[in-house]
Amino acid sequence: MSTHTNGRVQTAPARDRAAGADERLRRWRLVLGGDAADGTGHALTGRDAAMDGALSALYGKGDKQRQGHDRSAGLGASAPSVARWLGDIRTYFPSSVVQVMQRDAIDRLGLSALLLEPEMLEAVEADVHLVGTLLSLNKAMPETTRETARVVVRKVVDDLERRLATRTRATLTGALDRSTRVTRPRHHDIDWNRTIAANLRHYLPEHRTIVPERLVGYGRASRSVKKEVVLCVDQSGSMAASVVYASVFGAVLASMRSLATRLVVFDTAVVDLTGQLDDPVDVLFGTRLGGGTDINRALAYCQSQITRPADTVVVLISDLYEGGIRDEMLKRVAAMKASGVQFVSLLALSDEGAPSYDHEHAAALAALGAPAFACTPELFPEVMAAAIEKRPLPIPEGI
Repeated sequence: MSTHTNGRVQTAPARDRAAGADERLRRWRLVLGGDAADGTGHALTGRDAAMDGALSALYGKGDKQRQGHDRSAGLGASAPSVARWLGDIRTYFPSSVVQVMQRDAIDRLGLSALLLEPEMLEAVEADVHLVGTLLSLNKAMPETTRETARVVVRKVVDDLERRLATRTRATLTGALDRSTRVTRPRHHDIDWNRTIAANLRHYLPEHRTIVPERLVGYGRASRSVKKEVVLCVDQSGSMAASVVYASVFGAVLASMRSLATRLVVFDTAVVDLTGQLDDPVDVLFGTRLGGGTDINRALAYCQSQITRPADTVVVLISDLYEGGIRDEMLKRVAAMKASGVQFVSLLALSDEGAPSYDHEHAAALAALGAPAFACTPELFPEVMAAAIEKRPLPIPEGI
């Protein structure tokens, strides 16, 4: 099939190539921003022009915006213009891109203060990072904004609970079952690996078999508390996403009858938020993001709350930049491990990988048998299950 264009015959493949080239120019024009140096010579119209305007408002000034200079061509500090821009990007871009652009707007243009206005909060796309920003502004938040902020935080927390709670409970219930060993198990509850290991001396070479004198089996979790969990969470500014996820997981763990869960947050002071674990939103508004870090003081408090070391899991979530007494911190970890505590050290509990962290302290913890690593929310139930069962942690590759 062919058509005539300016006296020339244009075949279908040729038209496809031309359309493909035009689409590539369009995309490059949107990426490069349309300055004279972009070299595309491609003009945008309609929806493309509107998308380009939304991108230029945020990214058009490059490094000058990041340095705080000459914002007049961007979003500025005008609440109405930012509100319109938020509406535009939600029209033109998918939710995941909107969240990235909002985060960039807050970081590049210093728009955090505008989040203290209720109408602005109603316009934003809520996600974990936005919650972290709101928590950092908590003390400066006027009462007129606070209730709107709680609605935004509640939406994010409820979404996270729906995504994470069922799998977490199922994984840990199985781990609690397996962690309770009995010596007279029913046949389907026999732990064959442990039973064989316990009866190797009864091996009969002539029959090539083991005659077990003692069976080891899985118990069944009852309503009584089987394990105690202490979540010790660094609330310095860089740990915002981790604080959000830890609060949600803390509420999920606290809902399990077989676990006694404690949530402790710290900077240079230590706050026990265990009494608020029935509502993670209350927990989050009880935190105070920012400030220094005293891991040693936080671990001292956690250590003082442990009554059953052999049945306790302590999870430290911190980038390990210690402002307290380093040697004392390490001695506390060593003492807890020696008493039977399962100690887990997470550099972050988020989807973003390892943050900047103190490599020297991480190496020192690893030498004590507590390697520090970043953990995603999806991996966290498996990490907790391994700690409860006292088996090697599923540390991601590359750690």
